[in-house]
Amino acid sequence: MKPTPRPFTQFVVKVHSRCDLACDHCYVYEHADTSWRRRPKVIGREVLDAVAERIGEHAAAHRLPVVRVVLHGGEPLLAGPDRLRHAAEALRAALPPGCALDLRIHTNGVQLSDAYCELFAELDVRIGISLDGDRASNDRHRRFADGRSSHPMVLRAVQRLRRPEYRHLFAGLLCTVDIENDPVAVYRALAELAPPAVDFLLPHATWEEPPKRVAGSGGTPYADWLLTVHALWEEDGRPFAVRTFESVHRTLRGLSSLTESLGLEPSDLVVLETDGSFEQADSLKTAYDGAPETGLDVFSHSLDQVALHPGIAARQTGTDGLSPTCRACPVVRSCGGGLYAHRYRADNGFDNPSVYCGDLMALINGIAGKDSPVSVPAPGGEPPLPPTASTVAPAAALTAAQLDELARGHGGEDTVRALSRAQSALTRAMLAAAWDASGRGRAEAWALLSELDVAAPAAVDAVLAHPYARAWAARRLAGDLSVGLGGLAALAAAAAVRAGRGDAVPVPVRGGWLHLPTLGRIAVPDGEAVVTGRADGLEVRASDGAVFTALDQPLRRIRLAGGWTVALEDLDPLRDSYDHPVTDRLSDGELLGWTGALREAWELLGRDLPQYAEGIRTGLATVTPLRPGPDGRDVSSAARQAYGAVGIARPSTAPTLALLLAHEFQHVKLGAVLDLFDLHDRADDRLYFAPWRPDPRPLEGLLQGTYAHLAVTEYWGTRTAAYDGLPGEAADRARARFALWRRYTAEAVERLAESGALTPLGRGFADGMRESLSPWLAVPLPAAAERDAERARLERGQLKPAEA
Repeated sequence: MKPTPRPFTQFVVKVHSRCDLACDHCYVYEHADTSWRRRPKVIGREVLDAVAERIGEHAAAHRLPVVRVVLHGGEPLLAGPDRLRHAAEALRAALPPGCALDLRIHTNGVQLSDAYCELFAELDVRIGISLDGDRASNDRHRRFADGRSSHPMVLRAVQRLRRPEYRHLFAGLLCTVDIENDPVAVYRALAELAPPAVDFLLPHATWEEPPKRVAGSGGTPYADWLLTVHALWEEDGRPFAVRTFESVHRTLRGLSSLTESLGLEPSDLVVLETDGSFEQADSLKTAYDGAPETGLDVFSHSLDQVALHPGIAARQTGTDGLSPTCRACPVVRSCGGGLYAHRYRADNGFDNPSVYCGDLMALINGIAGKDSPVSVPAPGGEPPLPPTASTVAPAAALTAAQLDELARGHGGEDTVRALSRAQSALTRAMLAAAWDASGRGRAEAWALLSELDVAAPAAVDAVLAHPYARAWAARRLAGDLSVGLGGLAALAAAAAVRAGRGDAVPVPVRGGWLHLPTLGRIAVPDGEAVVTGRADGLEVRASDGAVFTALDQPLRRIRLAGGWTVALEDLDPLRDSYDHPVTDRLSDGELLGWTGALREAWELLGRDLPQYAEGIRTGLATVTPLRPGPDGRDVSSAARQAYGAVGIARPSTAPTLALLLAHEFQHVKLGAVLDLFDLHDRADDRLYFAPWRPDPRPLEGLLQGTYAHLAVTEYWGTRTAAYDGLPGEAADRARARFALWRRYTAEAVERLAESGALTPLGRGFADGMRESLSPWLAVPLPAAAERDAERARLERGQLKPAEA
């Protein structure tokens, strides 16, 4: 079968192959590769037109909602304003409808002027600048050929980008680590410039040309340097984004990395040189002369052909593409083997750990220690109490500011991360309580989980973050004995496979499938199978002696723009946690449909509901496909005991999917809050009518519905604003739905406030919801839209947010 190429979403276009600085740590001119000498100085217009056409056809073929293009060099500003304008206009014109262009330029800043800033403001190009810290730190490497300092000129460029008229163009700073520089001085100098982001990069090195070491600096000087910066960054409240630190935090929780230097996400980047040749990642120039070359060019080859190049495919195979040492490492899910170029050694190529291996492990473990995860209790010890707010670790509690943010319906990355930590603690407590209440059977599985929680915590964290791990514990605690202890054994087995240490655990098999949460399933005869996690994968020995070493049906994940990776969970036996039936395994065609729909929906969420999208990206890791409702009716659901997941029947349009994702994740967030705090009197047994339903519900049901419809109101309000002054059926429909849902939600907030059953914190939540609705209620609408809303209110029925 012909392999299916993974689409590229990031493109580096070299617009100039020379530089006006002579930085002695530059991988382009100072390391192994010398191809720059043979290439044109400036990219030709015909090359730009061809690459724009290739990117456009690639985006159309893969239904990409957004592509990121970085104009690079050398020094890209040397290409001149006319060539840069042509690049931006050609790229934007070539993209298909519905595909956005995230266009950036990375420069040393020396040439950046007001004229360039005006050009980039016109063309919507964001600007990143290289700066290694204070003057002494920057001048260690970033100088002109005659030795002059570049620091004053770069500083002027950054200050120019801080001006109000250009601030929106400032993408951030790139700082290359030098362990001879004072990390405190570097951090303070960069932080003083108030950048939106800083990338701290390890200097490119290989086993042939190892990184600099300084006498007396210890065994992991680069980790020590970065951990010093990390501590300052945390103390300052994370004033700007740092992809390296955030990627470690994310991968430790089983989420995707934000940088190719860490994590196991497949590579989705390709480079175009000034002569029109396609290359692999630029960092490979540090390995050997010609290392990034593919032999393919923009005139003769499509991007799908480039994606199938063996060098690129090698960086898309997860742990299979790593050395045995890396596969056996407990932090491999976070480290990912490090940057591909940093693994190079002449005798065996890239089949090695990173030359920074010790530093990466120390960095990841140092940051993990700051996260203070809650451990699984050891067998024989006293299990925690059943889950209540008091069992949640104090470190996971929400601040007053975070509660206020949630009360308004929103919740950014830090707030949702705090919810996730609290849910993790509850899941662990519930697992312990379920195991204890079940007579402490499957002790070997519990013992292995406890051992791995110390030896390979990332493996255990990733498995316990799976939403249906908690669903298993909840059913056992509710007395559902049909959910056997095999679920606990399966969790331990999945953790063992992720840890890859050679641990073995027996797992009962029923129905011909062995399911490993977060991984997938294997067709295995019924009985008891022994699962062993090995450095190179897994081994399953079935009851009849048959041995299996690969998953028949892996859990499939979709990586979306902006760092969101979502699993399409169509395998887990406990995914039937919703009030609607789930689908069976998706066909390849259905998977493709889901992939395209999610990409489009995610783009819409980022555009129309940005204050909700950030929380979704942080906390929603799983979408479980449901069967459509009667007559194809849109169906969606959230399960209280499955944090991080929603169930949805794929609707016919991406806007409806975007709305359902936002609506259901509101339920997920509020459920997590209600696990921590009482917002209402739980003894109140009265029933309340919600404006959108014909049947009365308990107060918590009204609260949940009201909270979910904050997102619905904002969605339709944003859509209405986009149609401002425009005629047409779509515009009229958006206005009518906005009128209806803002009215419904406002009525429900007041019904909650008047119930007399809210706690003081609950009354604060009602105030927050009211405040969030206030500006939407003030938006003027045509009388026809208000009449439609009133008619729908009087004909009240059970409505979904996309149906009214």
